[in-house]
Amino acid sequence: MESSGGLSGYRLGRREFLAAGALAGAGLLLGGCRRTEEAGQGGGGGGVGNFPETPEYNFVFVNHVTTNPFFTPTQYGIEDASALLGTRYQWTGSETSVVREMVDAMNTAISGNADGIAVSIVDPEAFNDPIQRALDQGIPVVAYNANGRGSGTNPALAYIGQDLFLSGVEMGKRIVELVKEGPVALFIATKGQLNIQPRIDGAIQAIEDSGAPIEYEEIETGAELPEELNRIDAYYQGHKDVRGMFAVDAGSTQGVAQVMQKYGLHEQGVRAGGYDLLPKTLQLLREGHIDFTIDQQPYLQGFYPVLQLYLYKISGGLTGPAETNTGLKFVTQEDAGQYLETESRYEGDSERPRLLEAPAS
Repeated sequence: MESSGGLSGYRLGRREFLAAGALAGAGLLLGGCRRTEEAGQGGGGGGVGNFPETPEYNFVFVNHVTTNPFFTPTQYGIEDASALLGTRYQWTGSETSVVREMVDAMNTAISGNADGIAVSIVDPEAFNDPIQRALDQGIPVVAYNANGRGSGTNPALAYIGQDLFLSGVEMGKRIVELVKEGPVALFIATKGQLNIQPRIDGAIQAIEDSGAPIEYEEIETGAELPEELNRIDAYYQGHKDVRGMFAVDAGSTQGVAQVMQKYGLHEQGVRAGGYDLLPKTLQLLREGHIDFTIDQQPYLQGFYPVLQLYLYKISGGLTGPAETNTGLKFVTQEDAGQYLETESRYEGDSERPRLLEAPAS
């Protein structure tokens, strides 16, 4: 399995990160004392503060797109929590959402006696057996970023990530407010993939529940940025009466923003939005080509699983893990600049840990 390292930065920022909680602030302060490289290659062999001395626990993160820049801040979150607690970690899985590769990575972690596993459950069935096998061997397993068909549908002890369906419902409500009537395109990278399908399902439910005269269409775009952009452009060429274009994944959202810019669609009354904080998306949001993007706080999706697995281990399984919603925030043209102009480890665009001040309310 791969060890951590080699992260490539990309420009994002969230000035108000520190409001997320004192634990994240503690990770920041200690990050400067115990270098993050040590967290990936070998930690301190014990906790700090009032935590007991422990073995150098090894927590394995199984991911579906290991090189995707969305997960750069997630890996920083893992590093910071590892440095705080004196643990180490491995980052492994698949680069292109191949479930078999992810299951193989889980099996390797189990046979290697990992101290805990965090897995992005992007398939409703494939991970159930290896998760249960890990639990039977005393290895705690939590889900992060994606949770199959939801809590209770897989054996994982807890889910740490955005409430995907609810976030889709909220996006659907925003679509109704912006568009009001007419044809709307809903773009998704891979239909059925369980880190994004619940969002589009939630959006559809909200549109239908509203009773608004909106006709929606679900369009698959593919897993690579160039392909997503081409399919969104081609869709618009064949549907120039569209009144709204919205996406439920990072790449498709960027593609929507680029098509909106290319044809000047926002000025023509077309409304658009989507998910995540890719730099191009934020830039085009600030320029007014789309109406919003949604932040799901990927740093916390790495930081909290380490904390929860650690607490489970030191408490003999009596403390946690706990269901944790990493939140939903609509980022609009007014605050996009804060993300673009703030270099932050917590958004993945800077390796350097530093103290940031939240903006005045």
